[in-house]
Amino acid sequence: MTPVPSHCPVCQQKNIELWSVAKDYEYFSVPDEFSYYQCISCRAVFIHPVPLALLKKIYPPNYYSFVNNGKSIVVRTKEWLDKRFFKKILAQLPGKDLCALDIGGGTGWMLDVLKATDSRIVFTQSVDIDTEAKNIAEAKGHAYFEGTIEEFDTNRKFDLILMLNLIEHVADPLAVLQKAETLLSTDGIIIIKTPNTESLDARLYKKTYWGGLHCPRHWDIFSQKSFRHLLLSTNLVVKKMTYTQGAPFWAFSVIASLYRKKKVHISAEKPIIFHWLFAPLSAGFALFDFIRRPFAKTSQMFILLRKGSNK
Repeated sequence: MTPVPSHCPVCQQKNIELWSVAKDYEYFSVPDEFSYYQCISCRAVFIHPVPLALLKKIYPPNYYSFVNNGKSIVVRTKEWLDKRFFKKILAQLPGKDLCALDIGGGTGWMLDVLKATDSRIVFTQSVDIDTEAKNIAEAKGHAYFEGTIEEFDTNRKFDLILMLNLIEHVADPLAVLQKAETLLSTDGIIIIKTPNTESLDARLYKKTYWGGLHCPRHWDIFSQKSFRHLLLSTNLVVKKMTYTQGAPFWAFSVIASLYRKKKVHISAEKPIIFHWLFAPLSAGFALFDFIRRPFAKTSQMFILLRKGSNK
């Protein structure tokens, strides 16, 4: 029997409870079930034990960030929205030449968007664990390091560091933030996008399958409170923290529910993200989240960090 964790990995408090038991309905990478616990004190949700030994298995070759996806209408719409978002942030960065780092950047598709948004970006670096993504990223002109960000070594400083749906994937989020801090230029900005444990879809689907778990690839999932607690051990401060739509999590949750009821077919060869229902559900739930975002805690957070002092 798997031992119950003794404390929360974020705030170290011992007041924790079982939150969900889930399996991989998205890629069917492994057949195992995984336990997620919630800290009553800071509201963080975390997997236990962390499946480090399964790392290569749970990220299969057809994992979405490893694949050079075509320009569907959903992808084109997302890129247009991303350009608008990045344009506002890049305008805050001084200098004629900018360097950008995407941690967990895969083939560099988000770096492509950045370069198309601001001509000042002269150097782009992707850090990820996939060999095939390396070949594609380098063919597009991005530098690529195959490995974890903790293993990455460079003398270069980056004006913009992306951690989009990344911090929840790692065994030690604090170590990743501290490493990113060392790589950030004096006036640089770190952009983090990560699931929110206090969202409506998390409450509705936690007993079945909440897409925000991305099971078993999301290991530490935050609330605003727990993320701010994590920052106390860094010299990074919040520049801005907002909620944003989490349409993929809604879509994953719904399709997984239909699969369990034998209403749809998904498999390792045809995972959820490539199911025909994924695009229309994502579009519908994106609209739903945008409408209620001004007054609700939606299922993802955007966090902008800069160098400062939490002391």
